[in-house]
Amino acid sequence: MSDPVITPELIAAHGLKPDEYDRILEIIGREPTFTELGIFSAMWNEHCSYKSSKKWLRTLPTKGPQVICGPGENAGVVDIGDGQAVVFKMESHNHPSYIEPYQGAATGVGGILRDVFTMGARPIAAMNSLSFGETSHPKTKRLVAGVVEGIGGYGNCFGVPTVGGEVRFDKAYNGNCLVNAFAAGLADADKIFYSAASGVGMPVVYLGAKTGRDGVGGATMASAEFDDTIEEKRPTVQVGDPFTEKRLMEACLELMQTGAVISIQDMGAAGLTCSAVEMGDKGDLGIQLNLDAVPQREANMTAYEMMLSESQERMLMVLRPEKEAEARAVFEKWDLDFAIVVETIPEDRFLIVHGNEVKADLPLSKLSSEAPEYDRPWVPTKAAVALADAPSIDPIEGLMALISSPNYAGKQWVYQQYDTQVMGDTARTPGIGAGIVRVHGTNKSIAFTSDVTPRYVKANPVEGGKQAVAEAYRNLTAVGALPLATTDNLNFGNPEKPEIMGQFVGAIKGIGEACLALDTPIVSGNVSLYNETDGVGILPTPTICAVGLISSPDHMIAGVAREGHVALLVGETAGHLGQSALLAEAFGRAEGDAPVVDLAAERRNGEFIRTNHAMITACTDLSDGGLALAAFEMAEAAGVGVTLDAADTATLFGEDQARYLIATSFDKAEALMAAASAAGVPIAMVGKFGGDKMRMGGSEASLASLASIFRSAFEKAVA
Repeated sequence: MSDPVITPELIAAHGLKPDEYDRILEIIGREPTFTELGIFSAMWNEHCSYKSSKKWLRTLPTKGPQVICGPGENAGVVDIGDGQAVVFKMESHNHPSYIEPYQGAATGVGGILRDVFTMGARPIAAMNSLSFGETSHPKTKRLVAGVVEGIGGYGNCFGVPTVGGEVRFDKAYNGNCLVNAFAAGLADADKIFYSAASGVGMPVVYLGAKTGRDGVGGATMASAEFDDTIEEKRPTVQVGDPFTEKRLMEACLELMQTGAVISIQDMGAAGLTCSAVEMGDKGDLGIQLNLDAVPQREANMTAYEMMLSESQERMLMVLRPEKEAEARAVFEKWDLDFAIVVETIPEDRFLIVHGNEVKADLPLSKLSSEAPEYDRPWVPTKAAVALADAPSIDPIEGLMALISSPNYAGKQWVYQQYDTQVMGDTARTPGIGAGIVRVHGTNKSIAFTSDVTPRYVKANPVEGGKQAVAEAYRNLTAVGALPLATTDNLNFGNPEKPEIMGQFVGAIKGIGEACLALDTPIVSGNVSLYNETDGVGILPTPTICAVGLISSPDHMIAGVAREGHVALLVGETAGHLGQSALLAEAFGRAEGDAPVVDLAAERRNGEFIRTNHAMITACTDLSDGGLALAAFEMAEAAGVGVTLDAADTATLFGEDQARYLIATSFDKAEALMAAASAAGVPIAMVGKFGGDKMRMGGSEASLASLASIFRSAFEKAVA
């Protein structure tokens, strides 16, 4: 079969702009082959090259004494003491999940798990952050069902607990859902594996599943807007097999113990192309790839198809030559393909041979170093107009508006489809606050959370970016964990629009400022742009996942409120209702500015909570829904009523930041208030727990009736 002629239409179909193609001609001094065009398309698309975001990503804080490995590898690595490290990352699978919900979400989980165990870590936890359109939209229910089933189907079979996450709904996601997958694993700090190839003439081995035609062009598809041809893009979605992935992980971890592995690279976006180029580029070596040796599950695959396939459960590994037989035996034992397909060469070349014919011969370093890098025009987001007419509402009526919405109702329908207990170390399952996993064989635990409030980011990208980090910090603190580091998944619309790029820049500035102030550097992450359909973009959604350390069981705050407990509020309440959950859900309004985030107050109040953990039975941060929703969730989880003294809407539902709600005994409450006074931390008694009702001012309802609404509303909306 002859290759197609390179035409302007073909170039455009590969996501390359005319000036980018001209740069390719400059680099290679001739017209590319069809396979070479595909390789440049794969390496220079937004998803793989970060060409619109690199300039700004470099401004993020990425270092700290706890950081072993920051951005640039498959995942970030953070020290947790005693010679151990936690390895983690978050990535998007937005476009594939919209096209094919089950496989899109499933392979998103598979990809992030590979990123973790490729570093030499055994996965111990997963989370996901999901954003869907309105529940009334004709596609939403199918998307929710498929995505949740895909996450559960892959994660449950692989055998990793899902311990947290979030689900939101907004009309802005009608044409483009977001599926952000997170995974974390444990490794010995001195046994981390990296991707840079080393040594000339070293065998590079293809490991795992066979290569098929699924996912061809997937990375390019993920770097473009959607339009009415979306259904035609279904073949670009990969198909995953969790049982193969499990075998692949066990084989990799077993082989890593033998000393045979020099470097390893997951085949993710752009498959063989990206993994081989990254491996060679990081090691300043060339790559010669023999496609005839690549295990294939479909007949008559072309070089182009093999280079761009995104078939799942595949790795490239540089081996010590003397260990080849030992390595082969390990992979054959696990019934996985093992084939030497690549050799490292001293020349700066990416040489692809198929059927004794050279299909590509490119300067390897140029594929990475010469990838376009844009300083996109951007305009700052206009300052939001302050909310002038803050509404008032009966407190119970306001609470019911929140808990009957799928945004704030209990998410049991979702996480009950996930295995939250596999491996037997989960200390806190999804529901309220951060998830917690024990570090097996030690006194330590790791806490995980995922947070962002997109409406804040739209109104005020800088404060919204800060708030996402601050809320993650608070969620970890509320369970007694010391926040260590973060990973981000920056989901935005079309960066070629200055106002969208302005949202991105503002959010980055806010995230960077908060990470620096709270000592939670960004150690890994992902950027997902072009989340638009027919020119309509999503809400800016820079998701922050944070990881924290609980050094001993005594430091964990994991109790529940009890009859007679006092409710204490830490932090200052001004009653900020702009962009609030109440405004959105009860009044259908998205107005006003985002709340201001005082990072000094966040740090001070967080340190107070962690220092005084012994006097705190239960704790949650105040965010969406303010005091009223936080108190209800705490009461509902405990099965005990609560009375709040406040009656006014702003005090009950305002979303001022740097605040926590605490449940504790009267004696300990007095001690906490004395400690807070000494530390200069605002604290106030705002109510008490007891009885079987939720009371706010003169308004009340039975806790059981509210709990029934809270626990059924989500399923009613989506099932």
